[in-house]
Amino acid sequence: MIRNLHVRFLFATVALLLLTSPVFAASEAEADVPHLKILILGGTGFIGPWEVEAALAHGHEVTLFNRGKSGKDLFPDLEKLKGDRDPDKDAGLSALEGRKFDVVIDNSGYYPRHVKASAELLAPNVGHYIYISSVSAYGKTDVEGQDETAAVATMEDPTVEEMGESWENYGPLKALCEEAALSAMPGRVTIVRPGYIVGPGDHTHRFTYWPLRVRQGGAMAVPGNPSDPIQIIDARDLTKWIIHMAEQNITGVFNGCGPARVLTMEEVVQTAKKVTGSDATFTWLGTDYNEAYPDVYFPIWTPYEGEYKGFHTFVYANSVQAGLTFRPLSETVADLVKYFDDLPEEKRTEALARIPVAGEAEMLEAAK
Repeated sequence: MIRNLHVRFLFATVALLLLTSPVFAASEAEADVPHLKILILGGTGFIGPWEVEAALAHGHEVTLFNRGKSGKDLFPDLEKLKGDRDPDKDAGLSALEGRKFDVVIDNSGYYPRHVKASAELLAPNVGHYIYISSVSAYGKTDVEGQDETAAVATMEDPTVEEMGESWENYGPLKALCEEAALSAMPGRVTIVRPGYIVGPGDHTHRFTYWPLRVRQGGAMAVPGNPSDPIQIIDARDLTKWIIHMAEQNITGVFNGCGPARVLTMEEVVQTAKKVTGSDATFTWLGTDYNEAYPDVYFPIWTPYEGEYKGFHTFVYANSVQAGLTFRPLSETVADLVKYFDDLPEEKRTEALARIPVAGEAEMLEAAK
């Protein structure tokens, strides 16, 4: 049961991360970078606006291509091309025909046929294609310390264009999308495989659960053990790095994970406690709790054992060498709480209705 719950929630919300988001403040510009014409496929979801802000802060020219159904008020001064990733649907990719760009950042490719179509269409007129994939592209999650050379997931029928009941096809489809981009533009592609992306703008409120629950205070249930590893990356760090790789024309495959050192679940909740000034106390449930409460899902965390032992242990040394940097966890937590507090009341109410997780009181009582 925990596998289906975890996989369904993880893959569904990872896909949702790219759909809607407000505008965020720009990062500081770096010196001596080339002026680039950047096309972003998507651009109005979670990480897209951060990419735009980072690119604009460095003086680049940005064009967005999407369906125009979300984030209509974002970036009114930018060129916006309307179309569909499916070349056979409505206007398809026709708005991109004949257009020249230095760099394409593909945030919205979920099916290899779509990525193949966009990469092949743009290949004659684009120097660099950056495809945003996922660590879910890897074939195994029970192996610790996997780097970018680890085998990717496969699927029996690569023509399937649906995620599956429990989003079991999400990872294999991402791997096939990577292959499509690499085949269309050999030697000119960057593959970024992020893990959990967090920070301001994350309307899924997965990681947000922890600082908000800690802020509520009192006795609090935490799954697993204090030393369980957690990998997260602030969207602002991820997107600043993506723009850096565009500027430096860095190609290859990279795990977009973080933070700078091994992060534990205990550090997550203790940092949230310090930042929010909470009086929360923590009861660690181990993993046996799931036998009595099979329908309970704690966001972000996965058991550090069995089939998920390697999920939060991907190696990203190559990414750090390629310029990936990380802000302190306390900064991410503080900014995330502020972002949440600034949301409209109805959105805050909806999110808070899921905090704490259903069954927490019973689990705390049973743990006494």
